[in-house]
Amino acid sequence: MSNDRIIMGIDPGTNLMGYGLIRVVDKKPQILVSGVLDLKKISDPYIKLQKIFQRTLQVIDEYKPDELAIESQFFGKNIQSMLKLGRAQGVAISAALHRNIPIFEYAPKKIKLAITGTGLASKEQLATVLQRFFNLKEFPQNSDETDAIAIAMCHFFQSNSIASAGKPKSWADFVKKNPGRVK
Repeated sequence: MSNDRIIMGIDPGTNLMGYGLIRVVDKKPQILVSGVLDLKKISDPYIKLQKIFQRTLQVIDEYKPDELAIESQFFGKNIQSMLKLGRAQGVAISAALHRNIPIFEYAPKKIKLAITGTGLASKEQLATVLQRFFNLKEFPQNSDETDAIAIAMCHFFQSNSIASAGKPKSWADFVKKNPGRVK
C-alpha cells in the first residue's frame, strides 16, 4: 500500500475560510496549494454557507484529496460566533462527505502542539515553524491560510505510520520497550 496521498486542511469560518493541501510523497509532505475564501462582503449568512460548500467542492474536485482534516469547534464566550463557526464547519464537512472523503477533526491546541510542541503557541509561531519546516522564503501571510496548512500537517503527523509504529500494542509491549519507566 502506498503512503502517497493528498491531505486537505480547512480552517472554517463564515468571514474567511482557509484551506491548504499537502501532498505526501515517500512520507515527505509538500504544500500543493493553499488559499482563503473571503466572504466578508456577503451579508446573507446562507449565501456564505453556499459559497463555502461550492468552494470546498471545487478544491476537492480539482486536487482530489484523500483525506480532509478540519479544526474542531472550540468553546468561546460568544455563542452566536460558535454557532456560525459550527455551520461553516458542517458545510465544509458536508462537501467532503458528498465526495466520500474521510474526515478528521483536531482541536486548536492539538494542532498547535503537533506543529510547535506547545498547545499555547501563537499564530505567528505556528507560521514560523511551518515556514522553516517547508524551507520557504515566503509563506502565506493570512493566518486562516497558514492555520489550514497547519491542520493538514497535524493530520499528517497524527496519521504518519512512523509515529504510530513506536506505540506499544499492549501493556507487556510497553514494559518491554520502557523498562526504566516501570517499577
